[in-house]
Amino acid sequence: MKGLESVLAAARAAAVPAGDDLSSTRARWRTVFISDLHLGTPGCQAEALLDFLKANPSEQLFLVGDIVDGWQLRRRWYWPQAHNDVVQKLLRAARKGCRVVFVPGNHDEFARAFTGNAFGGIEVLEEAVHMTADGRRLWVIHGDHFDGVIQCAKWLAYLGDNLYEFTLRLNRHLNTLRARLGLPYWSLSAYLKGRVKTALNYVTDFEVAVAAEARRRGHQGVVCGHIHRAEMREIDGTLYCNDGDWVESMTALVEDFQGRLSIVQWQPPPRAGGHRQPDRAQGVRAGRLEEMAA
Repeated sequence: MKGLESVLAAARAAAVPAGDDLSSTRARWRTVFISDLHLGTPGCQAEALLDFLKANPSEQLFLVGDIVDGWQLRRRWYWPQAHNDVVQKLLRAARKGCRVVFVPGNHDEFARAFTGNAFGGIEVLEEAVHMTADGRRLWVIHGDHFDGVIQCAKWLAYLGDNLYEFTLRLNRHLNTLRARLGLPYWSLSAYLKGRVKTALNYVTDFEVAVAAEARRRGHQGVVCGHIHRAEMREIDGTLYCNDGDWVESMTALVEDFQGRLSIVQWQPPPRAGGHRQPDRAQGVRAGRLEEMAA
């Protein structure tokens, strides 16, 4: 309870510029799904997320877990203005008529004590079912319940989380050097995941398990997060969608008004030296959206 109250209190204490809400313009999407923001950590791409949300208003917004990183906040308090702005933007969207649903993950598991309640108009649900415009039932969960490490050896999950944070810090130093050399952004952790066979097997097993459970429950598809790997594909006749993360990939799952689903990636404006980073001064028009899957 203390964790959720602290985050909401911090957000309400900060002012956001007027006219900066998700409902100030006609909705671009019927539904947007985002997860793994990890607010409260240096790795969170809060500035890019703010620009994405401004440029992509929706009628419904699903926050699919690990929105706030309670694990890291317990270890060290880190909450800059941009993280306040993200929470304020979400609260404002709910007030202005966008349905905002928060499905907690393992990093913000403190919020699971409040399922069935609403905070500032944001619904907190253990899981959700979303009906697409073309009539498909999608099961919406974070996905950590299908992670054997989380369920059977939580200490190992904490260790892995610390190693991941170390990798992100190292990655920032590497990309500072790459920017000086005029090289584009490069993700060390994504490279390691793509090269380690065990990690690939883990991802595949996770995807198959989540899709199988959605199918068993009678749903046509599933939307999840957790593993920081954006993907959309059919697994034994069930649509599996993972909306990725806002630490490295800056991806989301979007639904248009005909029910078509796509994985999209937000591309912040380039800075000098070729390194892509969020740039608030240039505003939303400087960024762009790229479709990753159809």
